[in-house]
Amino acid sequence: MAMYEMKPEYYTGISFVDEEHKKLFEIANTVYDLLTDEFIPDKYDYIMEVVNELKSYAKYHFDHEEEYMSSIKYRKFLSHKVAHDGFIEEIEKYDAEIIDENQKESLLELLEFLTTWLVEHILKQDKQFAE
Repeated sequence: MAMYEMKPEYYTGISFVDEEHKKLFEIANTVYDLLTDEFIPDKYDYIMEVVNELKSYAKYHFDHEEEYMSSIKYRKFLSHKVAHDGFIEEIEKYDAEIIDENQKESLLELLEFLTTWLVEHILKQDKQFAE
């Protein structure tokens, strides 16, 4: 059972955007699974892996979305791009040392940031350019 999933209200109706959002929700689930898995005493490598995956996938997705927005001459393009850049900056704060010393806190924080951002950003911003 996935903890985080694409609910009907998250769909934008633009298929590549929705598919990529689904993938971001899957990554959020991986973070959640890591957080709740009591059988891995040292999660450092797993956390680094998921943070790197998130970073590269988010960049890939944002580039896609930004290309699309500029192709339709979306008028709020710049503020939307600023939100994307802010997301990447936030993820880049998770460096190896911080994660190593506070594994559980890092995962909790990452999960909270990710879920809030995903839901807020998709519902409030992505749905606008989809209209």
